[in-house]
Amino acid sequence: MIRLFLAALLFSLWPLTTAVAGEKFVVLLDWFTNPDHAPLYVAQGLGYFTDAGLDVELIAPADPNDPPKLVAAGQADIAISYQPQLHVQVAEGLPLVRVGTLVATPLNSLVVMADGPIQSIADLKGKTVGFSVGGFEDALLRAMLARYGLTLDDITLVNVNFSLSPALITGRVDAVIGAFRNFELNQMDIVGKPGRAFYVEEEGVPVYDELIFIAHRDRLDDPRLRAFIDAIEAATLYLVNHPDAAWKLFIEGRAELDDDLNRRAWRDTLPRFALRPAAYDAARYERFAEFLKDQGLIEEALPAEAYGVELR
Repeated sequence: MIRLFLAALLFSLWPLTTAVAGEKFVVLLDWFTNPDHAPLYVAQGLGYFTDAGLDVELIAPADPNDPPKLVAAGQADIAISYQPQLHVQVAEGLPLVRVGTLVATPLNSLVVMADGPIQSIADLKGKTVGFSVGGFEDALLRAMLARYGLTLDDITLVNVNFSLSPALITGRVDAVIGAFRNFELNQMDIVGKPGRAFYVEEEGVPVYDELIFIAHRDRLDDPRLRAFIDAIEAATLYLVNHPDAAWKLFIEGRAELDDDLNRRAWRDTLPRFALRPAAYDAARYERFAEFLKDQGLIEEALPAEAYGVELR
């Protein structure tokens, strides 16, 4: 709590000005530290950030909704966020832009019990589906159901907050949407209650980047942004080539992460990291903007340059 208070104090003092040498390069995580963030901690542990002239500070937010707002306010240099959220935030007028990709595939999925009666999404008719965050998860589910001639009226939605796996295991709901395939499935397997996932990108939802790096649009000329992304690329290649050594770097000084769940999540997340994090797939972002428009989450699908750039 003290660390988070100090981080909040730092943010309150951070001006929206061009960075100068010697300043901290503040990177906000999307949530508590976990294997999704492996390239950042590997880059830090191997000295890649230092070699690039960066004094990087990684901060886990007290509220996962805060990082994009803090970047938009000029109180941090980069934040980890989500492509779907970025589209909505741009539509709301926030001066944010994607400058790199961390996890290049969806992690979101619809999960049921492996030994349960739901063998197909069509079997959800008349069933209950748990969710944590409305809006985007509703859109995912609506698109998935539509492939089988169903609508949201054919199911009952139950807000289970962030207790997705417990709600499913205890039978409170028949399925959950918003489960990350690299975490919830492993949580369930560890307690002897295996689940089965329906992957959103195989069920009518366009492919999107799950985790991205976002920056303030007015700061794109800051050379540290590209230096940071280049360090992430080097760390990702190291991860792929040396997963066991990288794991030791990741848990060094973070003994609480050295458990079965994180080891399994590490294994499942490795192949999903972007090998070319700077590369920008403009067509992917335009397709997804059209999807969100069709789902009623944004009013207008903007050109690709409104959402992302490829730093030079």
